[in-house]
Amino acid sequence: MSRALQPDEELVELDAEAVRTWCARAFDALGREREEIDAINVYPVADGDTGTNLYLTAEAAHQAVEAVFAASGPDTAETVRAMAHGALLGARGNSGTILSQLLRGMATVLADGRDGEHLARAFAEAARAARQAVAHPVEGTILTVASAAAEACAAGGTLVEVARGAYEGAATALAATSGQLDVLERAGVVDAGGRGLVAVLGALLETVTGQTPDHPGTAPLPPAAPREKCAGEDGPAYEVIYLLEADDAAVALLRSRLDALGESLVVVGGDGLWNVHVHVDDAGAAVEAGVEAGRPHRIRITHFASDATPAPGRGTARGTGSGTGDRYGTDDGYGTDHGYGTDDGYAYACGTGDDDARGERAARAIVAVVPGEGLAGLCAEAGATTVRARPGEPPAENELVEALRRAHAREVVLLPNDTDLRETAAAAAERVRAEGVRVALVPTRAAVQGIAALAVHEPGRRFDEDVVAMTAAAGATRYAELAVAEHRSFTSAGVCQAGDVLGLIEGDVAVIGQDLTETARTVLDRMLSAGGELVTLVVADDAPPGLAADLERHVRRAHLAVDTTTYHAGAEAPPLLIGVE
Repeated sequence: MSRALQPDEELVELDAEAVRTWCARAFDALGREREEIDAINVYPVADGDTGTNLYLTAEAAHQAVEAVFAASGPDTAETVRAMAHGALLGARGNSGTILSQLLRGMATVLADGRDGEHLARAFAEAARAARQAVAHPVEGTILTVASAAAEACAAGGTLVEVARGAYEGAATALAATSGQLDVLERAGVVDAGGRGLVAVLGALLETVTGQTPDHPGTAPLPPAAPREKCAGEDGPAYEVIYLLEADDAAVALLRSRLDALGESLVVVGGDGLWNVHVHVDDAGAAVEAGVEAGRPHRIRITHFASDATPAPGRGTARGTGSGTGDRYGTDDGYGTDHGYGTDDGYAYACGTGDDDARGERAARAIVAVVPGEGLAGLCAEAGATTVRARPGEPPAENELVEALRRAHAREVVLLPNDTDLRETAAAAAERVRAEGVRVALVPTRAAVQGIAALAVHEPGRRFDEDVVAMTAAAGATRYAELAVAEHRSFTSAGVCQAGDVLGLIEGDVAVIGQDLTETARTVLDRMLSAGGELVTLVVADDAPPGLAADLERHVRRAHLAVDTTTYHAGAEAPPLLIGVE
């Protein structure tokens, strides 16, 4: 796998094999230095995991590169893009997320050229992209080291000259970081993220020269560096990370919203796929913001108090909800990997109201808005308090407030199951919170998302963990609805006439047909073309006889690995609701 250079041989171009070797050596270097980097991690949070996070990010990049080599003989452009994409998908922590953006910035330039001049421009673009990704850049961090690397080789030169200049510039800047941040100076250490970046650049220099560079001169570490207070005492209590599928406009709004919620905000990526990192007190609000912006993946929430002094090679966070190997356990699924160490929950501004005359409140309850009596019965069997949504008559705020009160619990999860109910549900939740009840709003947009959320509900686990698992399950469920047009209209799929069957996917008309069963098949095929493991069908009483059986047969024939579950919605529900997980 490694490319061995002959004595006195130096690379002239960074070809695909050289990028592969650099990636492998960076992974190895971060593995060797992981514990030392963890030990000096005091900023932005003294949780001792920067080395581990960088190592895991580099591991993801390394695996992605090896995968493209196993599949074909990639060129340099394909290899650097795989390296950057792998890092984006596997980015961990603040520094790992920034490292992924540095690699992405380099990939955009190296895809067009492999010589020293392109490498110099790649370092400049990497530093620019990383700073742009951080909401509030701070000097004395990995950003400073990246900028110094770019500036040191800005004049260009041969591949070796540029790589050496970047490494030496980064090492010099790293040594100076202890004087740029008070927290580093008090602890007597350099920036942990910056040290990790120097290791990555050292691996690059070794790749192009065949010689191991001198270790950067940094002050010797004390046996136990004095630690600042961990976030959760003086700062936000939670670290929230997730992948997000969303367009640029939605991400711009998400940045503003998350910036107001917390700190250490880093949003990296592009072209529809992003990695979001933020430190907040209200983890639920950070996740909800992602759901509203697009489709969040791999939601990971860590409580800093429980991770302040992790052992090297950590990875013992208790997985709950839909993690790998569970119902949503695919690499593209919506997983949760929580590291809560206390019973502290999301900051839902709950009060301390007294129990009412009905006696002691239950520990937790679910309130769900559902169309049709069949779904109401299904949710009630699962222990939920239900609110009926009739055609053209969405429940009012007071109805939701009464349902939240009727649930008579100290903690309540509200499932609105309708995009148009979001503001009404939020207002109702706020009113009941003021009465001393802890209310979490999971922004489900359709009844099938509510069913998916209810399926992973576990009353025995902590409230915040339960809410995140339910939010992840809902977000992993794509939804569709079949309806009959009441009049002629212009839609996103063309002009429909009164009586036409409309197939709406994620709220937009995608298919216009004449027959409900045939239109449903078309909608199913479109949804499953993007993948899926489970189809949920919710059929109304007035749907054509045999509709569910016909669609189940169609899925078995056309999509062999997909399971189908059918529920009956009863009367006063849309003819057919579809969910794909």
